[in-house]
Amino acid sequence: MRRLAMVILVALTALMLVGFTQSATAPPAAPLGAEAPQANPLFDSLYIFILAGFVGFEVIARVSPTLHTPLMSATNAISGISLVGSIVAAGGTYSMLSTILGTVAVAAAAINVVGGFMITDRMLRMFKSKPKGGH
Repeated sequence: MRRLAMVILVALTALMLVGFTQSATAPPAAPLGAEAPQANPLFDSLYIFILAGFVGFEVIARVSPTLHTPLMSATNAISGISLVGSIVAAGGTYSMLSTILGTVAVAAAAINVVGGFMITDRMLRMFKSKPKGGH
């Protein structure tokens, strides 16, 4: 499974690089006063997304089991940041698509934060000693 994910990430990165280089090639010189060609923001965003997925996969795959609880807490903090960003995207006066995607992102990030804290709490309860009485 891990090798399949790596192959997919490498293939997508290669496709993004091909698209990125094709969008970055400059046409012949424009006349004076004309606007310079703009890079394609879709390729830029997807390229960053693919690279972030690749780096994240490699980092998480190499974490030892003793560090899972602190890593979960750090991941909850990052999810909280993405929750704030998704609230900004959902509440901004952008297009309807941005509002819909922002609302979906708010729901997903909120579920991620709440579930992460529930899992972290459960993991931390495993380390507490049980009371010695019949209570």
